[in-house]
Amino acid sequence: MRPVRTVARSALAAIFVIQGWDALVNPQRLVKPAQKVADRLQTDPKTLVRVNAAAQVAGGVLLATGRATTPGALLLAGSLVPTTYAGHPFWAVEDPAQRSAQRINFLKNLGLFGGLLFAALDKEGRPGLGWRARHAAHDARRTARVAMMATRARHKVGR
Repeated sequence: MRPVRTVARSALAAIFVIQGWDALVNPQRLVKPAQKVADRLQTDPKTLVRVNAAAQVAGGVLLATGRATTPGALLLAGSLVPTTYAGHPFWAVEDPAQRSAQRINFLKNLGLFGGLLFAALDKEGRPGLGWRARHAAHDARRTARVAMMATRARHKVGR
C-alpha cells in the first residue's frame, strides 16, 4: 500500500508546491485579494502572501516526501483557510458566471481541506494513539494481576 500512499500524497501536495512557489516569487497578483485578511491581521498583504506561500511550499514538500506528513498536511490545511476566504468569496460576487467560478474554486479548496485532514490522520496501517493507549492499559492491568498472583503464591509457600 506504500506506493499508493506515496502517489496520493504527492498528487495532493502538487498544487500547493507549484502554486505556492509561484505566489512566493510573484506575490503581486495575490496582494489585492489578500488585503482583507491582511487588514484583519494588521499586516502587510505582500508579506502575508509570501508567508502563506512559503507555508504551502514547505507543507507540500513534507507531505509529498513522506517526511512529517501530519504536520505538513495540517500546515497545508491551515494555509487553505485564508486562501479560500480571501481568494474565492463567491458570496460577494454579483456576476452569475464569476460567482459560479468562485463557488467551484471554493468547493475545490474545501475538498482539498478534507483530503488534507485524511492525510493528517493517516497512520499508514499503524495503530492510532487511542488503540495503543487502550492496549497499554490492558497490558499494565495484566502485568499487575500476574505480579499480584505471584506475590500471593510466594506468601502461601512461605507459610
